[in-house]
Amino acid sequence: MYPAELVKPMRADLTNVGFEELQTAEAVDKAIAKEGTTLVVVNSVCGCAAANARPGARMSLDNAKKPSNLVTVFAGVDREATDKAREHMVPFPPSSPSIALFKDGELVHMLERHHIEGRPAELIAENLMDAYNEHC
Repeated sequence: MYPAELVKPMRADLTNVGFEELQTAEAVDKAIAKEGTTLVVVNSVCGCAAANARPGARMSLDNAKKPSNLVTVFAGVDREATDKAREHMVPFPPSSPSIALFKDGELVHMLERHHIEGRPAELIAENLMDAYNEHC
């Protein structure tokens, strides 16, 4: 577990643009089951989350179509919520950071760490916008 003061600004990267933090398994199940589309960001303290995933997720929201619901769990902090989110992302193995788009409770798009690490935030945003345009 990481100290709360360490992850606070990393959480704020997403909550400041409208992402809801989920900290329990029940909250994750409820969020993903909602009608419409739900973007789930598995946040992390790693450098690729800071340089690529969080900025890419934020930039992706500058699109005509976007998810109905924006939520985040924090790997290494919100263990119960993160484990539950990853259950919904099967068959993809656990990775952090990662970004998943659900439509009416079904996984329709997934970005694993290997899709994020080493790629510019703009490319991640473009990938997500393409998914929004198709599914939202």
